[in-house]
Amino acid sequence: MPEPIYLSSLQHYLYCPRQFGLIELEAIWQENQFTAEGQVLHQRVNQSDQQKRGDIRTVWALRLAQEELGIEGVADVVEYHKQPDGSEAPFPIEYKRGKPKTHRADEVQLCAQALCLEAMHQTAVPEGAMFYGEVRRRHPVVFDAELRDLTRQTILACRAIVDTQTTPKAVYQAKKCRGCSLIGHCHPQNFTRSAAAWLAQQLVQD
Repeated sequence: MPEPIYLSSLQHYLYCPRQFGLIELEAIWQENQFTAEGQVLHQRVNQSDQQKRGDIRTVWALRLAQEELGIEGVADVVEYHKQPDGSEAPFPIEYKRGKPKTHRADEVQLCAQALCLEAMHQTAVPEGAMFYGEVRRRHPVVFDAELRDLTRQTILACRAIVDTQTTPKAVYQAKKCRGCSLIGHCHPQNFTRSAAAWLAQQLVQD
C-alpha cells in the first residue's frame, strides 16, 4: 500500500508544487513568522479532547483517513450536530492564521477532511468552516461539486509527485516566494519552468 498523502500537504501543493516536493520528498522544513504564528493558533486545537454542549458534540484533534483516496491526517475540530432522528452530522472546522485567501488551498484541505468523514461515518458532509485568527470568526465553506473535484485532482497531483519521486521546478512569484519559509532552500529565481508543464509531462509519461 502506498504511503498516504497528508491532508495538510494538499495546501502545500496548491500554494506551490515545489514546496510540496521539498517537504514530502526532501524532508526540508523551515519555520518563519507565518508558520510560527500558525503553530501558536493550533496549540489548543491540537490537544485531543471532546466536550458536549446541548445538541453539539465537539471533538478536537480527530484522526481522519480515506483509504480509497490514500489520504489521512488530523482535523483541528469536528462538531457533531445531533439530528432529529438521533444521528450526528459531522461539521469540520479548520483553524488558520491570517484571513480568508483569494486562492482555495485552505478550502481544499477542509474538503479533504469532509471526504474522510463521509467515508468514516457513511454520511454526507455538505459543509464546514474555516476559522481565521486575524478576523476571529468562522468563514463557511460549502463542499460543492467544483470544490470536491478540485480536491480530488489535487490529491492525484500530489500522488504523481510522490510516485515519480521528482521535486517540481520552481516558478518564481515575488510575493508568494517571499512569504515562503523554504525560499532559502528553493532558490526559485534560478528556475523558469512551470510546475504545470512539469505535471503535464509526468501524466503523459504515466
